[in-house]
Amino acid sequence: MTSTGKVVSVHVGAEDVLGKEPRDSIALALDGIVGDRHRGLEREAWESGDKQPPGTLRRNERHWSAVSVEELAEITAEMGLAEPLRAETLGANLCLSGVPGLSLLPRGTLLEFSSGAILMVEEYNPPCSDMGAEIAANYSSTSGEPVEPTAFSQAAKFLRGVVGIVEVAGSISVGDTVTAVPEQLPKWLR
Repeated sequence: MTSTGKVVSVHVGAEDVLGKEPRDSIALALDGIVGDRHRGLEREAWESGDKQPPGTLRRNERHWSAVSVEELAEITAEMGLAEPLRAETLGANLCLSGVPGLSLLPRGTLLEFSSGAILMVEEYNPPCSDMGAEIAANYSSTSGEPVEPTAFSQAAKFLRGVVGIVEVAGSISVGDTVTAVPEQLPKWLR
């Protein structure tokens, strides 16, 4: 089912920093977001989450990452945070609103932007322990108790957003519309 939403914010991040800096717009090349640490056609396999041994050179399926305002609010409530969790804190490149179940969009879903840029979903972006520790160190709870480093991994399960590749280069700006279009079988298979 197709759904249309809005771009709430866009972000770019430098090397060796978990968070990302807000921008008015981002430029997309076929190998990722210009100026972002995840840009590139290839990357080394990570210790956890990849099928290949750590350090193996492989295709980069993570040119960008996206979260939704709605899912961030769910994580914030589940963790009992005193202030809303922000997309840039999670290292997301895009924060969208109005795309139901963003984290559950299947591989092959296209995100078509009013600017003409198109992104393709590759996979769900699982929560990581490094991010949980970062949140615990920088956020407070509504109860006044310390935020546990493992709370993010539990609360963000299936709400952490998606990652993918650039299908059509261009730019994406705050306020652009985005339409999530499920993958369709080729005409000869329908």
